[in-house]
Amino acid sequence: MNAPELWKRYQASLCRVPALDVSLDVSRMGFDDDAIARMRPAFDRAFAAMDELEKGAVANPDENRMVGHYWLRSPELSPTPEIAAEIAETLDAVAAFAAKVHSGEVKPQRKPRFTRVLSIGIGGSALGPMFVADALGSPKADRLHAHFIDNTDPDGIARELERIGPALDETLVVVMSKSGGTPETRNGMLVVAEAYRKAGLDFAKHATAVTGEGSKLDQTVAKEGWLARFPMWDWVGGRTSETSAVGLVPGLLQGLDMKGLLDGAAAMDRATRVHDVAKNPAALLALSWYLATDGRGAKDMVVLPYKDRLLLFSRYLQQLVMESLGKRLDLEGNRVDQGISVYGNKGSTDQHAYVQQLRDGVDNFFVTFLRVLEDGGDGREVEPGVTPGDYLHGFLLGTREALFANDRRSVTITVDRVDAQTVGALIALFERAVGLYATLVNVNAYHQPGVEAGKKAAASVLEIQDKARAALTAQPRTADQVAEAVGAADSAETVYLVLEHLAANGRARMSRGANPGLTTFQAV
Repeated sequence: MNAPELWKRYQASLCRVPALDVSLDVSRMGFDDDAIARMRPAFDRAFAAMDELEKGAVANPDENRMVGHYWLRSPELSPTPEIAAEIAETLDAVAAFAAKVHSGEVKPQRKPRFTRVLSIGIGGSALGPMFVADALGSPKADRLHAHFIDNTDPDGIARELERIGPALDETLVVVMSKSGGTPETRNGMLVVAEAYRKAGLDFAKHATAVTGEGSKLDQTVAKEGWLARFPMWDWVGGRTSETSAVGLVPGLLQGLDMKGLLDGAAAMDRATRVHDVAKNPAALLALSWYLATDGRGAKDMVVLPYKDRLLLFSRYLQQLVMESLGKRLDLEGNRVDQGISVYGNKGSTDQHAYVQQLRDGVDNFFVTFLRVLEDGGDGREVEPGVTPGDYLHGFLLGTREALFANDRRSVTITVDRVDAQTVGALIALFERAVGLYATLVNVNAYHQPGVEAGKKAAASVLEIQDKARAALTAQPRTADQVAEAVGAADSAETVYLVLEHLAANGRARMSRGANPGLTTFQAV
């Protein structure tokens, strides 16, 4: 295709959302002219399913739940007045609490004001807030400096506490867990609470929670008298929770424009309800994914934002896309092994990383470019008439062209700037695209059986660890012998691995043999 033909195709295929200054270019995805017409019956079903979801239908049949993240930014669309009232009341309550924190009316035990906020969560309770904090935050403008603990890695927790340092006594902690029993979040909370105790501080006087009503965490909040508690509803999944209290609490405490984010999401929701694929950017994205991957995840999605503020967007999208679409079974119980793998970093860093393979290596991907028109910074020229932003934009267009010249497909999303409204719009755009694509491939986008299976497997490992550690004596034993002693003969490998870990942390003794089968373990 020559340049004039490409220009015509670009103009014909560009989908714009004027209210948001957002556009989607699919001209380089290799659509044939009748692709949209051919897929129209499938999209009619997807649009209908989405309409029913927004009206309150049970869209997550495995858990018999409604799926209501779209109501969070448009409460008037909620299926009941009670839900609409809860959403509005929660937003007001979070905003009022943040205002009291900023004014010093709600203050820490010893200091006149909170200056930092530490969010403890995992998965959707961390990736969304972290992305938004980084995208919209400013060291000079933030009301509270943001910190995050998003794992059960003790070294990672210790490092974040070191970053906080002596400011622990002016740090407000937000613990986020729907059930209150999520191990990673619980462990982070316990370690942080102990740090407060060691500093002579009452953790409850520095803590808030976002959790389900009646959860273990909710009970702890009530018993210990924490500063506040905000709801996490069962009709909002973790990976679609950024416009709920999960995102609102840390965002408003940081001082971010979360109302603008909600407004941007609501505006994109309106634009993506249109039952016309060519005029609906989420539908065009879903169509792009379907055609690029043959509707079965045959290619990976590479996310390349050419803006440092959007660095964490690819991590956010990894969970949103992969946890939603990565399913072994379809809605009828047939094995389909669906999913789309997502990875990415940022431009132009990737000019010096994996773009070489993207252009010249295995053709197992399609790219999603994120193009931001406004440079930011001070506009300084590094050459006559050329700014660093010009270079960045040039690298984006050059990479897009180089990939296309080698028959590599790409989508380009263009926004004017990275602000709260834009970030909300991007979140809503991909949420809707995931939902539509899931209907096209007939999977449940709103459950996560693989994640639950991993949690159960981890629990069984810890049970074996407890038994193996209790079985250690002064007499050296191999992993096979310990496994036999605890009735886990079929799990000798797991026994070896957990004992090796215990030994590395001073909780067992190990004498390495010529191979793992000859290595012995003893009690400390």
